[in-house]
This record gives sequence, structure tokens and C-alpha cells, in this order.
Amino acid sequence: MTASSLKTAFSYISDVMAVNKEYLIKLDQQNGDGDLGISMVNGFKGVCDYLSSAEEMEFGQLLMKASSVFNEIAPSSLGTIISFALMGMAQSLKGKAEVSLSEIAAAMKNGVDKIMERAGSKPGEKTVLDSLCPGVDTLVKNAELEAISALKVAADAASEGAESTRQMRSVHGRAAYFKDKSIGILDGGAVVGNLIFEALYQYAVNEV
Repeated sequence: MTASSLKTAFSYISDVMAVNKEYLIKLDQQNGDGDLGISMVNGFKGVCDYLSSAEEMEFGQLLMKASSVFNEIAPSSLGTIISFALMGMAQSLKGKAEVSLSEIAAAMKNGVDKIMERAGSKPGEKTVLDSLCPGVDTLVKNAELEAISALKVAADAASEGAESTRQMRSVHGRAAYFKDKSIGILDGGAVVGNLIFEALYQYAVNEV
């Protein structure tokens, strides 16, 4: 993967968020403020706009700036959390102009670790981590496979993780005020994590 590949991959994520904008809004309206779809569409489009004109070729610089762009354009709790993930990835890929799937997987692992460090959260708390963590862990374990196969099993794991949030009780953010009423509802953040992996799988199918 090169800088050009990174731009294409983000365009797939941006497109998937746009298609699912209203779905994410409806999910967030159940126990949030309803802006999830808007912030995710704006955030990923903003990153795509930045990448399309960026002259940098080094992943660390690209992803660190993308982190800043996302946090500025999507000033929400999940926007900040995703910016943490991009920051962690940037630190892992510093100095690299071309990376393998295993390096991307390791960087994504560093990204979710950065979320847990900075946000003080962990899997099992009905957040984006409940889809990102199983997706990333599965990708790391299968990174020696062809990209399509590795991302397919990772996307499946992320989907299962998102679905598991139905049985969880929210402990973070505005959703935590709903306490047991949050049980039975899919977490919007976890769905976003799932959509990211779905988009990366589609990127692999069509571009790799």
C-alpha cells in the first residue's frame, strides 16, 4: 500500500458512511444526540478532501494530519476517538512510504490501543471498540493471507462484535444515562467500526 492506495481506501470508507448516513442518525437518536451520521460523513469526507490534495508520501505524516482534520471537522465524541486511532496508526507507520498488510494491521492495533489509552475505555462497554477490536485482532492474526481473505474474516469479526452490543449496557457518554434501557439497542459507534471494515473489504475486492 502506498499513499495513493491510502487515499483510495479512505474514499471507500467515506462512500460507505455516506450511504449509511440516515441509518447512523436513526441509531444515534435512540440513546444519543442524533448527529452520528452527520459527523462521520463530514469527518471521512474531510479526510478524503485532505488526502486528495496532500503532497506528502509518508504514512506517518498523512495519518497524523488526517487525525487533526477528522477531529476538527467531526467535533463529536466518536470523532475524537477516531482521531486517536489515526494518531496511533500514524505513530506506528512513521517514516514509511510503502507498507504491507501486516504493517497496516499492526498500525490499526496501535490505533485501538491509543483509543483505550486516551479514552479510558475497553471492549465490552458498548462502544466502537466492540467492533474495531475483534476486527483488528482478526486482521492481525490473518495478515499473511491475501488481502481479500484477511479483510473478509476481519469484517465478519467486526460485524459480530457490533451485533454483540445489543446485549450490553452503555457506560460511556450520553448513552450511559439510559442505563438498562440501552440494552437491546445496537451501538452506533460499533456499527461505524463495522462499516469501516466492510469498506476496507470492498476496497480489497475492487482495488487490490
